[in-house]
Amino acid sequence: MHGKVVKTFQVVAVAEALSWTGLIAGMIARSVGMGDGGVSVLGLVHGVLFVCYVVAALVLARLCRWSAGTLVAAAVAAVVPLGTWPFERWALRTGKLDEAGVRRQAGVGLFLQTA
Repeated sequence: MHGKVVKTFQVVAVAEALSWTGLIAGMIARSVGMGDGGVSVLGLVHGVLFVCYVVAALVLARLCRWSAGTLVAAAVAAVVPLGTWPFERWALRTGKLDEAGVRRQAGVGLFLQTA
């Protein structure tokens, strides 16, 4: 179960960062007179991914027993443009995603039942 939550968090963190990029590009295109730039669609996509990121971070914080500081860093990363991707990489590198056998459950282990 933990491995699935971690993988979901990683995918959502990267997607949320990329949606920021798309939204910023759309806003720049709109401001220089190149049309709407898809801001309404990209804004909706980014908003949904932002909420998914926050929920995934809250669930993961509970499962992996993050400190309050780590949870605040995850929240700040969600507000800073492109911040969720570096936070996800940092959390992986520093072992914040390793609690409760997350590494053992990752990859193919996600689909195997453990006793």
